[in-house]
Amino acid sequence: MPIDPHGGVLVNRIVEGSEKESLKKKIGSREKIHLNPREISDLEMIAIGAFSPLGGFMGKEDYLNTIDFMRLAHGLPWTIPVTLSVTKKESEKFKEGDDVALLDEQGNVLGCLHLDEKYSFDKKREAEQVLRTLDEAHPGVKYLKEMGDVLLGGKVSLLERPKHGALFERYRLDPKETRVLFRLRGWKRIVAFQTRNPIHRAHEYIQKCALEIVDGLLIHPLVGETKGDDIPADVRMKCYEVLLKNYYPKNRTVLSIFPAAMRYAGPREAIFHAIARKNYGCTHFIVGRDHAGVGNYYGTYDAHYIFDEFNKEELGITPMFFDHTFYCRSCISMASTKTCPHDSSYHVSLSGTAVRGMLSRGEIPPLEFTRPEVAEILINLMRSNG
Repeated sequence: MPIDPHGGVLVNRIVEGSEKESLKKKIGSREKIHLNPREISDLEMIAIGAFSPLGGFMGKEDYLNTIDFMRLAHGLPWTIPVTLSVTKKESEKFKEGDDVALLDEQGNVLGCLHLDEKYSFDKKREAEQVLRTLDEAHPGVKYLKEMGDVLLGGKVSLLERPKHGALFERYRLDPKETRVLFRLRGWKRIVAFQTRNPIHRAHEYIQKCALEIVDGLLIHPLVGETKGDDIPADVRMKCYEVLLKNYYPKNRTVLSIFPAAMRYAGPREAIFHAIARKNYGCTHFIVGRDHAGVGNYYGTYDAHYIFDEFNKEELGITPMFFDHTFYCRSCISMASTKTCPHDSSYHVSLSGTAVRGMLSRGEIPPLEFTRPEVAEILINLMRSNG
């Protein structure tokens, strides 16, 4: 039996046909909001059902319950606020009950917000509760500071899909489509791997360990907004392609994009990512070291511990926890802190700074750390960037 979506029903807020044309015409003369990249991602994720049971941007009751209790107003687990903000002055243009046009940054109409409520919110409290820091060096805190002071809540209708580029379009599968694909392949146990970085040998080891005990693997790279110093999504996709072509079983692996934006909310985002993959039809979710972390804001395994705050039945997806993974010269194999008895002097585990230094010099890192095909793609990126 396929796993149920979060809340039991897969949301669909995509409007098509005559209804689409009618709504598009209706909102042509209405007030407009230009969405930023995160809001565009959220609009799409809501509409395709990836954020089920959300049918729109959060109203006040759901927002406050998420912030304080990691649950929606009716009690369903939910850990990350999904909101649309405007300035106080802008909010005066909108009346509850209005239909508001949602535009991208170039002025193209993407959808419509059916406005139910306007409410103010406490940015400091959200930062403390969700991000666990007030440090403006944290990208999530920085984003919060730049948000407007009023949130608009209400259901959305998606009229036009955001464009992701030809490379991404080949791998765009909505939750309803991955569910069909898994069923056609006869997969009953599917594990998802969240990534915003190129896959190195430690990631590959984790994925293949998981694949030993499930029917299929969904490699699900996040291609929405990330930090400026993260590897660009199109480069990462080329890395995933070459890995899957040469090192993964084609009949047991699927590559598909996850068009969400990063929050860098650590433990809370781990739950959020797991729930979203449940909506895509996955039964298991890999949670590695410092999942969705940034800097030193979260403990190494805080993203593991937070799952203890929910019971398995209410989350409806099984986490698979992996510790720090590396190649051990004494074991002569990939291993983790759970399985290797040797001290770190035997471990091949390079820092990001060291890897970037090697790549910038045109050097391929050790085979025990990364596949040479991936290194070549990253070296070309470094060269193109000067």
